[in-house]
Amino acid sequence: MKQSILSKDGVSYVVPFILITSCFALWGFANDITNPMVKAFSKIFRMSATDGALVQVAFYGGYFAMAFPAAMFIRRYSYKAGVLVGLGLYALGAFMFYPAKMTGEYYPFLIAYFILTCGLSFLETSSNPYILSMGTEETATRRLNLAQSFNPMGSLLGMYVAMNFIQAKLNPLDTASRADLTPAEFEAVKEYDLSVLIGPYLAIGLVILAMFVLILFWRMPKNGDKNHNIDFVPTLRRIFAMPHYREGVIAQFFYVGVQIMCWTFIIQYGTRVLMADGMAEQAAEVASQQYNILAMIIFCCSRFICTFLLRYVNTGRLLTVLAIVGGLLVVGVIGLQNIYGLYCLVGVSACMSLMFPTIYGIALTGLGDDAKFGAAGLIMAILGGSVLPPFQAAIIDQGELLGMPAVNVSFILPFVCFVVIAIYGHRTFLRSKGQLGG
Repeated sequence: MKQSILSKDGVSYVVPFILITSCFALWGFANDITNPMVKAFSKIFRMSATDGALVQVAFYGGYFAMAFPAAMFIRRYSYKAGVLVGLGLYALGAFMFYPAKMTGEYYPFLIAYFILTCGLSFLETSSNPYILSMGTEETATRRLNLAQSFNPMGSLLGMYVAMNFIQAKLNPLDTASRADLTPAEFEAVKEYDLSVLIGPYLAIGLVILAMFVLILFWRMPKNGDKNHNIDFVPTLRRIFAMPHYREGVIAQFFYVGVQIMCWTFIIQYGTRVLMADGMAEQAAEVASQQYNILAMIIFCCSRFICTFLLRYVNTGRLLTVLAIVGGLLVVGVIGLQNIYGLYCLVGVSACMSLMFPTIYGIALTGLGDDAKFGAAGLIMAILGGSVLPPFQAAIIDQGELLGMPAVNVSFILPFVCFVVIAIYGHRTFLRSKGQLGG
């Protein structure tokens, strides 16, 4: 790590950078312990994939609902205050899993997820521009990519915990067998499974509280905290008048959508492929999660590689190339109905690694203090993770379409997302060469 990336006007930001970067790992954990829960809740409550996908609606709906309130709070107070509120709501949502379990109902869990992600919305709205401010604007995108490189480490831990402490410990009865249980038997199995499910969430709540105390008492920089005026409508008009920002919000919506779809439904896709080879349902689900972990390892390694490449390759060009390759891999996911399709789906993660922080950095370039509201718009774009997965789940629930397994056909949606991202990358490249205005 070069000191020049983490300094500005002779001031070093190494320790604050480490503390805030730790938050990136913490919300990565929350994101990727949640993706397998779509399948888990569907089994526990005997629901369809569409109903199970409401987990993602609640999860990413919290991002959408709280982004601009978070931005106004940060504008009025500070980035540090925003981080602390985010950590507080994160912990509260995690602890709410216990009363949700006591009710034995599905919807209290959705409320807990929503509150938890209201906290994540505060965290991301605060932390991303805070990292951008910890140095010069010339190194901002590289600095954010470096910080975001630790996000998949938290994601890997979330996946590992989901696989080993939730999925592997759930009652081994498959979905079909659960449908044949008597009401009393079903309630007993559900009670056991929910007890297994809430444990990791209560544990992460304690970790979040410890991080809250550490940041509360550490002296943090006040970069970007000079202007406390909330000129909401004029600021929105100003930033959305900038094509690179406006198009960045759209690209981010589709990026988050493709990420969540590929990581959530790899379980359904892999389970179908592995069961076709004779594997039992629960074993296939655990094995699919292992492929998901492999995808995240590839994602993590690719993030560091791409961060290095950004020193030498135009940002827009690299974004375009990765989006095109990702789209081609998704074609393989759709067309292949065997283990090679699963390999393609794992490989997509290598292409996605660069996208979120790069789109984020491009979109906020030149916004100055307006970056607080600009960040909120980009966090609201995470709504793509709430809107698009239910559409994919609805396709999967069809069973078969066009003479193919519906789960294969459903990956048409991720393909469309990569097309949108490729267009944004190309337009960014043209702007950097002075061939496109805005």
